[in-house]
Amino acid sequence: MHPAIPPELLAAFPKDFVWGVATSAFQIEGAATEDGKGPSIWDHFCRLPGAIADNSHGDVACDHVHRWQQDLDLIASLGVDAYRFSMSWPRVRPTGAGAFNEAGLDFYDKIVDGLLARGIKPYLTLNHWDLPQALQEKGGWAHRDTVFRFVEYAQAVAARLGDRVAAITTHNEPWVMATLGHESGVFAPGLKDRAMAMQVSHHLLLSHGLALQALRAQACKARLGIVLNLSPVGPATDSPADQAAARLEDGRLVRWYMDPLLKGTYPQDVLDHLGADAPQMQADDLRDINTPMDFLGINYYSRAVVSALGSWDNKTSGLALTDMGWEVYPDGLTELLLRMRSDWSMPPLYIMENGAAFRDKVQDGKVHDAARTDYIARHVSAVAQALQQGVGVQGYMVWSLLDNFEWASGYEKRFGIVHVDYATQQRTLKDSALWYRDFLGRQRVRPAAQAPQAAEV
Repeated sequence: MHPAIPPELLAAFPKDFVWGVATSAFQIEGAATEDGKGPSIWDHFCRLPGAIADNSHGDVACDHVHRWQQDLDLIASLGVDAYRFSMSWPRVRPTGAGAFNEAGLDFYDKIVDGLLARGIKPYLTLNHWDLPQALQEKGGWAHRDTVFRFVEYAQAVAARLGDRVAAITTHNEPWVMATLGHESGVFAPGLKDRAMAMQVSHHLLLSHGLALQALRAQACKARLGIVLNLSPVGPATDSPADQAAARLEDGRLVRWYMDPLLKGTYPQDVLDHLGADAPQMQADDLRDINTPMDFLGINYYSRAVVSALGSWDNKTSGLALTDMGWEVYPDGLTELLLRMRSDWSMPPLYIMENGAAFRDKVQDGKVHDAARTDYIARHVSAVAQALQQGVGVQGYMVWSLLDNFEWASGYEKRFGIVHVDYATQQRTLKDSALWYRDFLGRQRVRPAAQAPQAAEV
């Protein structure tokens, strides 16, 4: 059975609302050493003992580099408007500096042209975590010089593709790169230094602002923005200690990124908490970070609940859990969107990732993933509820198109609406993909009078 979305919620979506699917380069491309591609920090991290749950790597992944035409046909078959994908920085500039790799740029030329030929808008992300390893060996994102290498990379990509892509995202989830990569060390590059993590976060934001300025200076036609992973953050109990812990976590996860981007300041309570671990910055950095954006992308998966004791058992909430152990909490997406409208002066918003991992199996050539279908439908409804209350959301993209390399989880977690048999590379549309296709088909035949038109990226 396909979950229904109430008609009054469907009517909230403008006819030009952008519907899409999303992937990232390292998770699907494979071809790790082909056509001049250099190693990334994830290529290196995967070789560290115990770093990846199943001891796997991204050398082949979904073999997208060789199967891209098949995959673009698959995307087109779903009836989406847009495809959000990332470019591999070391595929187009192997050492992160010096000469660009024409073979790598040619590959993304083909992707963009192939999408346009199929009537699909390309949404390009420049950095989805796969920093060239050569730059990491010079200090990586903790080194200010990497900021300027990123700007050069952005300029070259925009010069090549900026006239044809609908949007360019600078970074995907800088919190993940900074905190998981440099403080907890569970993601590449696997470092554990809070002061370094905060410096990394600052350099990521600075490189975003400077890249936007540089791309506008060269008259890039694409809309420009960044994508943040955000969640509503609440206390496990009403105790003052839990409330204080939740406020600080909200500061580190949400306000640390939103405030400099949209207000030109870091939150003072977080700076006070960090003390000597606060990032070092130069006089104009916050002004540059505050460069106006054409859009802001949001990745939402679940809420965050914080206890002053350091851990909280989400099994006690009574909510369903995904295979990642995350609560299924669609109301949190509406709550988050309403809070963003209230607390900041917002550019147009896009849900750039939303989805869930479940333990899927192919049975008689089909994948019956009712839990994922329900998850997507309920979160689409949550977006509609925000639209009804005046929040300027202009698009929604499912994570992920394909089952893929799920970072430190390897291939053990499946987020795709398309099943991938990694041994044969066979793609199988799951029931969630069929539901999404049918839902989009119904959206397209709605009378235009049901909803107002909205500006489109």
